[in-house]
Amino acid sequence: MDLKYLGIDLAKNIFQLHGESACGAVLLRRRLGRTRLLDEIAKLPPCTIGIEACTGAFYWQREFEAVGHSVRIIAPQYVKPFAQHQKNDKNDAEAICRAMQQPNMRFVPPKTLAQQDIQALHRGRQRLVNHRTALVSQMRGLLLDRGLAIGLSITRVRREIPKLLSTQRGKLGDLFAAMLEQLFDMLCQLDVRVKWFDREIERVFRTDEACQRIAKIRGVGPKTATAIIAAVGDGAEFKNGRHMAAWLGLVPRQHSSGNRQRLFGISKRGDRHLRTLLVHGAHAVLRTAPKHSDAVSQWAISLQERRGAAKAIVAIANKNARVIFAMLRGGTEFRAA
Repeated sequence: MDLKYLGIDLAKNIFQLHGESACGAVLLRRRLGRTRLLDEIAKLPPCTIGIEACTGAFYWQREFEAVGHSVRIIAPQYVKPFAQHQKNDKNDAEAICRAMQQPNMRFVPPKTLAQQDIQALHRGRQRLVNHRTALVSQMRGLLLDRGLAIGLSITRVRREIPKLLSTQRGKLGDLFAAMLEQLFDMLCQLDVRVKWFDREIERVFRTDEACQRIAKIRGVGPKTATAIIAAVGDGAEFKNGRHMAAWLGLVPRQHSSGNRQRLFGISKRGDRHLRTLLVHGAHAVLRTAPKHSDAVSQWAISLQERRGAAKAIVAIANKNARVIFAMLRGGTEFRAA
C-alpha cells in the first residue's frame, strides 16, 4: 500500500481512519474500535498521521510514533474549513487528512509525559481557584441579603466572616450561621488544597533548569515559567518569537480588506491560562516600573503615557513571550538591557 497520509478522527471507543497516497488517491477508509486501533496502525507502512487536538491526542501521538509513524496534531479550528458536506466521522477524518497536507499548516507543539504532568498541576490548581472564587462570591452575596457588605478581597472574607460568626451570630440566626460555618470550612479546605498545588509547582520549578532561567525575566515567576515549559517545551514548533506571541493570543485581532486595515483588541487565541499568567506578570512589571531605571521600565512608562495602561500591559506580555522564545531556542541566560 502506497499510503502517505492518514487522518484519524479520535473518539472514546470508535475511531475513523482515512488514508491517501501522495497524489491524493483514497487508499483506506476504515472504522476501528479502541482495542484494535493500535494493532492495525502498527501493521501499516510508516506514514504521516494527522489527528485533532483533543483529550488523549498526545497519548495517541506517542503510541503511533512508537510503532514508526510521524504524527501531526492540528487545532480543530484549522480542520473545520476542510470538512465537506455534513458532519460525521468519515468526513471529519477526511478533513484532517486534507488539512495536514497543507504546506502552511500550523501544528500543535507535542508534549511529553512530564509536560502533561505539569499542565495537569496547573489545571487542577485553576479548577480549585475557580471553585474558591465562586464560593467567596456566594458567601458575599448571602451576607449582602442580610445587610452585611464585605469587600471584594478574598483576604477580607477570611478575616470578616469569623468575626461575624462570633459577634453577630444572634443577628444572623442559628440556621444561617451554621450554613455560613460550613461554607467557610469549605473555603479553608480549598485553601489547603491550593497550597498543596503551589508546593508541587514550586518543586517542579526548582528541579527544572529551563524554568529557572526564564524566571529571571521580570514578570515571569515559577507558575508562569512552569506553564510555559508545559505548553511549548523548547519552542521548536514556532518559527520565531512573533509566532509564539501570536499563538498565545497577544497580538491584535485583524479584520482587513483591500487597503483598509482594521485592528481590534488582542485575538485571545491559544492557552487562556498561560496568557492570563503573562498578562498578570506584565501588570506587575508596569506597576513597579517607576521604582526601576532600566530600559524596559522606561519603555513601559513611556508606552503607558502614550497608549494607556491596558495596551502597555499587553505589549510587555508580548515582549516577555518573545524573550522567553529566544532563551528557550538559544539555551541562553536572561540578559537585562
